[in-house]
Amino acid sequence: MIVILKPSIDERSAEYEYTLKALQSIPRIELQIHTVKGIQETLIEIYLLGDTDHISKDNIEALPGVSRVIRISDDYKILGRNTAHHNGFSFEYNGVLFSQDNLNVFAGLCAVDTPENVESTMRTLQAHGQVCTRMGAYKPRTSPYAFQGLGKSCLANVFETAGKYGIKVIAMEVTHERHIEEISEILNNLGHPTGVMLQIGTRNAQNFELLRAVGSQTMFPVLFKRGYGITLDESIHAAEYLAHAGNHRIIFCLRGVKSIFGRPHRNMVDFAHVSVIHRLTRMPVCIDPSHSVGISSRSYDGISDIFHATAQGIISGANMVLVDFHPHPPSAIVDSRQAIPLKELPWFLEDIAITREAYKKRKNLAKRHGNE
Repeated sequence: MIVILKPSIDERSAEYEYTLKALQSIPRIELQIHTVKGIQETLIEIYLLGDTDHISKDNIEALPGVSRVIRISDDYKILGRNTAHHNGFSFEYNGVLFSQDNLNVFAGLCAVDTPENVESTMRTLQAHGQVCTRMGAYKPRTSPYAFQGLGKSCLANVFETAGKYGIKVIAMEVTHERHIEEISEILNNLGHPTGVMLQIGTRNAQNFELLRAVGSQTMFPVLFKRGYGITLDESIHAAEYLAHAGNHRIIFCLRGVKSIFGRPHRNMVDFAHVSVIHRLTRMPVCIDPSHSVGISSRSYDGISDIFHATAQGIISGANMVLVDFHPHPPSAIVDSRQAIPLKELPWFLEDIAITREAYKKRKNLAKRHGNE
């Protein structure tokens, strides 16, 4: 059950306090308060979690601070796009807007290797008007003998360089609760020169303790990658763990699924699910063409498979692109075959702009026919 309070309510007012105490007094019910910041107004929603069948909807609606009450039977109680939630999540972090209606590109290093490559990448991003990037410091690998990332030792340099070149948000995977503490500590020590979006990698999609730890903090937004060996429904449920823990600033990332039918690509590209995620949930949707395709080979038309896969996601309405670039791909320590040469960033961005414009035209076409 979701209790939506009056849009004008003051959290210090008597009617708010009375309403909250009344809800807290309901036995066997857990309360979760969420502030929804829309484009035009801010709403306070209170989720009643537990056995709500016995609760009278009329009695709750009679409370002084309540605007309306909706019973939710959907599995995705918080993230779902149900009758209570017609609009998608929209949030701003460190000056960058994330929603189901816009697009952000996070191009950067899959794994941080040298300070020179970090600086070269961020300098190039700034030169082409980009304010977001990806930087891998903690790298879970299939083999225990493979490079696991530079970890904490590279964070200060990455954050300071980001601040130097105006990079506002860095997508960075974490694999343990202590990584959140390390990132937070170093950002604090440096005076927050940039922002970080915590990434849950595909291998940790059902690491529920990590999900609870990441979800229980609200300092950083979260990029959740679909599990490569589980269903879409299971992946959305896993993302619901983050929201249930308290953090609703979540972006859902499609990164391909394991299948022998995906060859010669690294995974089976699943970007047709962009519209499915939009339909089922309120989360912005990210695509990761690098880990989906896994190779930067070009087709007969001169266009890279990664470019083509990116276009498939963009033309379906993707809101974020997470993609690997490197100043010199053959020397990249991790996933060198899929890294796009940094010199091709202008081409990549122009290709995205073309496809994004096509999506907007398709969207306008649908509106026109929908009104007929």
